Amino acid sequence: MTAFFQFYLGTGWGWFVANLILILLIALPLMLAVAMIIYADRKIWAAMALRRGPNVVGPFGLLQSFADGLKVFLQETIIPASANRGLFLIAPIVTFTVALIAWAVIPFADGWVLADINVGLLYLLGVSSLGVYGVIISGWSSNSKYPFYSALRAAAQMVSYEVSIGFVLIPVILWSGSFNLSAIVTGQQDHIFGFINAFGLNPLLFPLAVIFLVSSMAETARTPFDLTEAESELVAGYQTEYSSMSFALFWLGEYANVLLMCGMNAILFWGGWLPPVDWAPLYYVPGIIWFFAKIFAFFFIFSWVKATVPRYRYDQLMRLGWKIFLPVSLIWVFLVSGYLMLAKQGMLPW
Repeated sequence: MTAFFQFYLGTGWGWFVANLILILLIALPLMLAVAMIIYADRKIWAAMALRRGPNVVGPFGLLQSFADGLKVFLQETIIPASANRGLFLIAPIVTFTVALIAWAVIPFADGWVLADINVGLLYLLGVSSLGVYGVIISGWSSNSKYPFYSALRAAAQMVSYEVSIGFVLIPVILWSGSFNLSAIVTGQQDHIFGFINAFGLNPLLFPLAVIFLVSSMAETARTPFDLTEAESELVAGYQTEYSSMSFALFWLGEYANVLLMCGMNAILFWGGWLPPVDWAPLYYVPGIIWFFAKIFAFFFIFSWVKATVPRYRYDQLMRLGWKIFLPVSLIWVFLVSGYLMLAKQGMLPW
């Protein structure tokens, strides 16, 4: 595509137009996916609570998310008199933007990636770490006690579980030998028993897959780790003073991050765009279909947990992150690196 536009528009403009089209091809379907995934979330919760969920607006209630979006779009944007006006408006934009730019390195299928950089995993770690700034800025700029306390909770929670996620990623990098996300996916082909395409079923990596799944729930502040929006203590948390599209941007950013984490679970441990088993007929199904199916499977787990597991206390949240996940993930780094070193030296009998 880039070569085509450069031929007609020149090197500079051709590159710009081609990349703009690729960005829109990711961003616009992602926004549609976020709207529909909110609908799916509510339907899953309703089914588990023996209720109907959205079923009035549009066929089967499919247009409910769009009706909600139109409602918040038409509302008045209210800014508290004592708030820092500039930072108050910037915070949701930061959250939403960071949630979008992370998708630049996500491979949807073989060769289907906007930026196939060699340090894609490091890029994701850096971008996901920026997400906390939107929450901190929103809590502080609101000049209200509840949002400020929620922002401090969110910062501590995100930092705590990012440490564990960092250690979980090290064995994956060691096993695949690359920071490139496409290389990590292709490294999972025939990984188990010569025909299963997944790191997650490896006995040495399965505990890390579980830790990463739970940590991704905590990183996105999903139940049972939604201490930032504990209505019994902090009202709506850092979003309390927001309304209209400012509030909607936080929601869009949150669900885009949830989808991102579901995609990361699929890419790092469950084969990404590869079919579950290395069987020739399964490769006739486009890789992007497999990838989206795995994303939805993990999103179902996220919704299932939200519908069934009660919220943790804050001390339980911190204890799980620092006293369980951190030491376990650190020990597993030594186990995996030791195993790979011994295997490379031919010192293992299997």
